[in-house]
Amino acid sequence: MAVPNPNPKLLNGISSLSIATSDETIYHRTVAFYQQFGFTKIHSYSRGDPDLTIERFLSAAHAIDSIAESWLNLLPEPEYGHKDASEDSGITLKIRLSATGPTASQSLDKARAFLDGPEKDNDWRSVTCLLIFETHDMDSLLNILDSFPILPDVKPYIQLRPNEVSPIEVFAIDPVGNAIGFTLRKNPFSVVDPGFISTRGSNPQGSSSVSGASTPHGGRLPGATALGEPGKPSSFGSLERKKIAVMTSGGDAPGMNACVRAVVRTAIHRGCDVYAVFEGYDGLVKGGDLIKPMTWDDVRGWLAIGGTNIGTARCATFRERYGRLAAARNMIKNGIDALIVCGGDGSLTGADTFREEWPSLIQELVTDGVVTQEEAEKHKNLYICGTVGSIDNDMATTDATIGAFSSLERICQSVDYIDATAQSHSRAFVIEVMGRHCGWLALMAGIATGADFVFIPERPPAPDEWQHNMCKVVKRHRDFGKRKTIVIVAEGAIDTELNPISSDNVKDVLVKLGLDTRVTTLGHVQRGGNAVAFDRLLATLQGVDAVDAILSATPDSPSPMIGITENKIVRRDLMESVALTKSVATAIKNKDFDKAMSLRNPEFSENWTNFMTINSADKHDVRNPAETPLNIAIINVGAPAGGMNSSIRAMAAYCYSRGHRPYAIHNGFSGLARHESVRDLDWLEVEEWIMRGGSEIGTNRTLPECDIGMIAYYFQKYKFDGLIIVGGYEGFASLHQLQQARTAYPAFRIPMVCIPATISNNVPGTEYSLGTDTCLNALVEYCDVIKQSASASRRRVFVVEVQGGNSGYITAYAGLVTGAHAIYLPEEGISLRQLESDIDYIKDCFENDQGRNRAGKLILRNERSSNTFSTEIIVNIIRDEAKGRFEARTAIPGHVQQGGNPSPLDRVRATRFAIQACKFIEDNQNTRELPVTEQNDSAVVVGIRSSKLVFSSVSQLWDFETEHSERRPKKSFWYDMARISDVLVGRPQVNTK
Repeated sequence: MAVPNPNPKLLNGISSLSIATSDETIYHRTVAFYQQFGFTKIHSYSRGDPDLTIERFLSAAHAIDSIAESWLNLLPEPEYGHKDASEDSGITLKIRLSATGPTASQSLDKARAFLDGPEKDNDWRSVTCLLIFETHDMDSLLNILDSFPILPDVKPYIQLRPNEVSPIEVFAIDPVGNAIGFTLRKNPFSVVDPGFISTRGSNPQGSSSVSGASTPHGGRLPGATALGEPGKPSSFGSLERKKIAVMTSGGDAPGMNACVRAVVRTAIHRGCDVYAVFEGYDGLVKGGDLIKPMTWDDVRGWLAIGGTNIGTARCATFRERYGRLAAARNMIKNGIDALIVCGGDGSLTGADTFREEWPSLIQELVTDGVVTQEEAEKHKNLYICGTVGSIDNDMATTDATIGAFSSLERICQSVDYIDATAQSHSRAFVIEVMGRHCGWLALMAGIATGADFVFIPERPPAPDEWQHNMCKVVKRHRDFGKRKTIVIVAEGAIDTELNPISSDNVKDVLVKLGLDTRVTTLGHVQRGGNAVAFDRLLATLQGVDAVDAILSATPDSPSPMIGITENKIVRRDLMESVALTKSVATAIKNKDFDKAMSLRNPEFSENWTNFMTINSADKHDVRNPAETPLNIAIINVGAPAGGMNSSIRAMAAYCYSRGHRPYAIHNGFSGLARHESVRDLDWLEVEEWIMRGGSEIGTNRTLPECDIGMIAYYFQKYKFDGLIIVGGYEGFASLHQLQQARTAYPAFRIPMVCIPATISNNVPGTEYSLGTDTCLNALVEYCDVIKQSASASRRRVFVVEVQGGNSGYITAYAGLVTGAHAIYLPEEGISLRQLESDIDYIKDCFENDQGRNRAGKLILRNERSSNTFSTEIIVNIIRDEAKGRFEARTAIPGHVQQGGNPSPLDRVRATRFAIQACKFIEDNQNTRELPVTEQNDSAVVVGIRSSKLVFSSVSQLWDFETEHSERRPKKSFWYDMARISDVLVGRPQVNTK
């Protein structure tokens, strides 16, 4: 019954499962069915019981890393059989012929129900799959399934375009009737990604079921599975090469170049032709040399450049139909039928209007004889995708837009500089920032700089009250001993009667209060400079996903907009997002400010509440007293990380606003056990900490086990009602030790929260740790300087040693946003074959550059990626292989990677995490009365997972989600960043298994 395996590497999977049938024919067909997909090693076992059970064990000896997940009948190992049945692979199937198994009739009924059920209403959520397999070649897979029909005269699979209802491109059934899912790649960040368009036909079954509505992605960072070489088409895409154009429009924003680079290289990698439209819509209307084909090397070095290299311009002509008619003509003449636009709401509105009018524009061009009927037929559909580039962060349905955090970095850096002058002269400064209709920049800057007051258009004050309210806050802070005053005003700030509130108005009020006041208008400096690490990542991931969205689009699906929710890339309906964005301005105009706030993303409202809470902190006059005052302690554990001090400041301010008593445990658990280093937190002292790096209360790696009895004694002495641990893996381990010690020490039976803070980002339960953004900004700046040196000398490679312990997060992230030619991670190690391939690749790059490339070349190596191939050894090998054609150098930034002052993103998230931790402690006081065995959920890690902020039980994380020997989570949510990085630099992959 053995069937030759046509492609032993067609599928990737890792699982162990059991399939049973009572029909001998189906039994043998099931064995043959799974042999097609790489299950080549067969062992038989016969159990001599009354059921006469016969079992066959199959294993896929050639399978490699997979995302296959068993959704039912998942077994750890076969109970019977030979040990070597699975020694070559993690995929093991146990197929049983047993009298108790389903009959042939039952299997056929199950198969028919699958094929006839969900298809009626196109709702695939009811389908329960036995396995989800990843395949690198969908067309070959479909050929195999076609040759193996399960039901007579019935197609053995159902082909879909993945959408918000189903992330799977192909459903099939095995002979027993089990549903099997197949998807193109492991990108679990995207439900609709990459979108399979079969080369076997132009109208794949199920394509009409795609609604194209909001399509959020799955659990990890988005990315392609790196297939093939740059310029070679992957297994999806139409038979004719698709031509995609990319343009930037509206105001420029740092990160636009990174987006264009990602679009160009991803499109080439997907087998498409790609064009750049220069000067925005003006270039689309004028055509000619303003629409240029792009090559792989055309976008080299663009990651580190601010603004947009392909230009942007306002175009009144495109707003008129005759302008759009000219644009349509130019697109058809260039063979382009897909357009990716990076811009604001106005630019994206224009793009969708263009698509809506496309059929009538084409017909008019045919009627006028400008294009032929054949050309019109080839381009009867226009596909649009938007990525949002706006420093104002004013687009609804997304948490961040390209350029917003770079602009926030410029603002906070400027305010940090002004802070020193304000402190020295005891002055007040009014800082005016951009934001005509959106107060995001002003609000985030207010939180990140510890401003005394902010004015934003979404939450305006009453015209006769704002002067009094601001002066009351400023005077209170001055009475506490504060020597400076910072007020941040959005340029679109208004009062409730829609009267503008200018920075000069605010200055006049502060002068009357008796303060020496200055006004600083930051202006266009907010748009300048290179993009920060987050914007480079966001722009790159959105650019990659935009290409995939174009390739998976249908003529009937709405135009998508690529956004982000928390840490998850999402696809939204473009026009719905634009309409919601415009409705904010309408709501403000109608004085419906509650609606305006609600139309912003939920995090915006949360941050406004957080700012007002901190702003109302008063130890002597509690503004919002809690029902029961609590004693809440905070401690830093592990290495210093940006944001530690910011979290302490936010925790203390929240406690003062609620009537709680905040304590700081200095110098970690060893300081507590040896020196009783517990101190009250003073408001004036911590107020200045938000912008300071390191840890003002001290930190070390000592765990509670150093003297847990003495630690429990001090917990009891100070009557702590809650504990916040800010730290990395040591903080996580400390929380687990305290939770485990609750049985012996009642003092630990209190709510406890760990706020992840480590540049390694290796704390289970979160996809973001405080300090990582600060680290990445420092590392990116360092690498930019290194690349500049490499560019000046032309023929030089730098091997940069990156921190991160046994977690490759920082290395993978930095590699993606710096354009490193190779990255080495501890999760993968460094194989001799991959190192040899990378050196050959670098040699080819220098040979093909012919002196034209000024971008420099980097290799990033995690400090623990290999015990054999150290940074110095790799450099020596490269030098030896170069034979004098180019040079290699080491670059070790060391503890510079911890950064100086924390980034605005770390400051804002530290504030958010700290306040959420305090609220958790407030909400879980009742758990102290429960039995110890039921208190596990009161010791948690707070973090961001995919699209949500969550609290995860430390016992659950410790027992099931932690790789203890390597001090990291079992699943690396960020791993696909490394594969995207490889694709975007054209790094060849070597199979080392």
